[in-house]
Amino acid sequence: MSTRTPRNWIAIASAEHARLGRDHRPIGFMQVGHGKGAPLTRVAPGDRVAYYAPATVYGGTDRLQSFVSIGVVQPGEPYQVDMGRGFIPWRRDVRYAPAQEAPIAPLIEAFDFVEDPKRWGSKFRFGLFEINDHDMQLIATAMRADALSQGL
Repeated sequence: MSTRTPRNWIAIASAEHARLGRDHRPIGFMQVGHGKGAPLTRVAPGDRVAYYAPATVYGGTDRLQSFVSIGVVQPGEPYQVDMGRGFIPWRRDVRYAPAQEAPIAPLIEAFDFVEDPKRWGSKFRFGLFEINDHDMQLIATAMRADALSQGL
């Protein structure tokens, strides 16, 4: 039996949407790509996920550019939820760490995934992408979410 090493992900959503998942009870959830299921099959229980919000509301023009939540994916497969009006997105359960929202600007030059600081936002258009442990630790530290390193 092999032990899988947890992976690290940045998911992208408006702060309003990311906060809905973070604050959901009894357990938080993640959705990506406007509810698409395929990206969530790449994510597994034990993986860490940080949500980056380019704006406060979906389609907003403000430049929030902050990490708003960080947590660990919980056991179980992706599932669908009927949110009404024909919108039935895919989700995964996530236990979010107590954390403070943190702007991305001070971290850009320290991130390994940023190849060119002048074009740092290029990867964010994918909605979900993998990062290394170093970059996730930078985010967790900026958000004061040290419990993340213990797996919550």
